[in-house]
This record gives sequence, structure tokens and C-alpha cells, in this order.
Amino acid sequence: MLGVSIYLSKERVKKQEEWLKVAKKNGFSSIFTSLHIPEDDPGTYKELIQILGKQALENEMELMVDVSPKSLHHLGMTYENAEELVEWGITGLRMDYGITPKEIARVSHKMKVALNASTITDSFWKELITEKIRVENVEAWHNFYPRPETGLAKSFLQQQNQYLHECGIKTMAFIPGDGEKRGPLYEGLPTLEKHRNMRPLEAYLELVQDCGVDKVLIGDISGSLESVQEIASASRGIIPLRYKSFITDKEVLKIVEQVHTNRLDPARDVIRSVESREENKVILQPMNATLRKKGSITIDNELYGRYAGEMQVAIHDLPVDEKVNVVGMVVEEDISLLPYVGAGKMFQLFCAIE
Repeated sequence: MLGVSIYLSKERVKKQEEWLKVAKKNGFSSIFTSLHIPEDDPGTYKELIQILGKQALENEMELMVDVSPKSLHHLGMTYENAEELVEWGITGLRMDYGITPKEIARVSHKMKVALNASTITDSFWKELITEKIRVENVEAWHNFYPRPETGLAKSFLQQQNQYLHECGIKTMAFIPGDGEKRGPLYEGLPTLEKHRNMRPLEAYLELVQDCGVDKVLIGDISGSLESVQEIASASRGIIPLRYKSFITDKEVLKIVEQVHTNRLDPARDVIRSVESREENKVILQPMNATLRKKGSITIDNELYGRYAGEMQVAIHDLPVDEKVNVVGMVVEEDISLLPYVGAGKMFQLFCAIE
């Protein structure tokens, strides 16, 4: 699941409405907001959260709200009647410090509950189980970290998420956006420190493939349309890769730019397209048999006999082979995405616009 973060502000109501429409159109289905940000005016919480709740309902998106007993008080609510927030469009609460296991368990029977993923311990989880928490209504959400050098290490995230999955809990983490950053630091809002200045798509792939993250939210105020579309494609199982073409033949380009699947028995040196060996394969004369640098897109020519027509993407530097035509090159910025095109993974090449 994909989501976005909204920071409550009267000046941003129109912009947030537009951002939510873009997100929804691209398959994003979750919204996060917080009611205890130091820079915010608590007096505006009720009006602004009701506006956001209405927008969430209109876009059929879940709305998870980070709350404390104090911020609930500003809404005229307590944990005893928190389910009334559902009528506002709020589907769940992120519950952290200052809330007892009994209160958390009680709320879990009324709406979704997000716990602080980084601080759940075995003893705390056992307390919640004793209080009869409704496990299917529980998720574990990691924080984002506005200050540079304070984000989590990948190894900790992996270890913690493995434990949470053993408990039957789904996990969420944040990636930075590449649109408008959030103040006061404007340094990105990632869960992992290494993602702070990383392209959102690569950060998304690392969280989902390497770190056991079930739900990914953009932490910053917004992301570029390109990034939103790329992440949406990856979430559907197709990793987008930009490339530069060395050919002009439209029939060959059509083959190159279709959706491809890496073989289930992945090669050490190349990504092998399953689809390129099927009925509509293209047979090429030998041409442009050059050095195959990492990221080179190749098609085996007629000299390769039964392999003729197979398309590959080199994941290591490889020598010249007269039987292999180099037809394009993955752009430098996307080379780091190649390790995520593993066994059985789908990918699609898009001609880079210069």
C-alpha cells in the first residue's frame, strides 16, 4: 500500500486537495497526519482535521492520525469516545507515548491502531495481547526523522520488521519526497538515514524488497509527478527503467519497451527477458556489437542461433560479443535500480527525455 503525508494548515487546504487527487489517481490509498507537531497551532486542529477527513472520504482513502491525549483534548475527544472520529473520515490513530496498553487495546476494537514500530518490545506486545488487542486492526508505523544523521540504520529496520511480522503485524515506513520539503529543516523526512537524499523510487524499492515494509508513505509535503508515477508502477510489480536508445527501428523498439520479466532462474551477469524469447521475437543482423557496460540493453543477433532475439540487460561489465547487439543503455541515474530486478521481477524500459 502507498500513502502520503499531509501537514495541517489553512493556507494549504487547496494544495492538499490537489495533491490528494494526484495521489489517488496513481493508486495511493493512505493519508497520514499528525496532531502534535510543535510548530502547529492546536486551536486550528478541529477545523483542519475535519476538512482533511472530508477530503479523505471523497477520495476513498484511509486517514491515520498521530495523536496524544493532549491533542485529542483539543478535538473535544478522549480515548473513550475516539470512535466518533470515524464520522469525520478518520480511520485510525497512531498511538505512542503516554497511552496505556488497556486504552490501546480498547481503541483497536473500534478502529485501526498504528503503534510505534521502532519501540515495540516483546513485553509490551504481550501486555497488549493480555488486554485482548484486536491484532487484525493493528499496524506498526516507523517514524520519520527530520534532523540529518538521526534516521534509522537499515539493519535495525530489517530486524525490527522481522519481529513484527512474526507477531502478525504489518509495517509502515516513510520515504522522502522530491517535491516540496517540510520545514523547519527542509532536509527530507525518511525513516532510513541513507534515504535522506535518495530518489524516492529507489528508497521505495529498498524498503519493500529488502526491509520487509508492507506500506510506504511519502513523508514530505509532496513528490514530483514523475516519482509518484514511478512508485505507483513499482507497487503494481513493474519496475520502470529509463534508457537511451541506440536504434530507430520501430518494431525493435516496440519489443524493447514492452513489459519484461526476468527469468525465475536469474543469471549472474544479465537480466534475461522471458518475453523476448516468445513467438514474436525479433531476428537481427549483427550490428553495434560493442563493449557491454553495466546497464547495456542487448539483443542476441542471428549468429546466436536458438538464442537469437533474446533481450538482456547487463548487470556487470561484459566483453564485446559479435553475436550480441547493443541496442540501448539504461540511464546512469537508474543503474542503481537494476539489483531490484530479481528473479521473476517485471520491468519496463522508457525512453529518457533529454
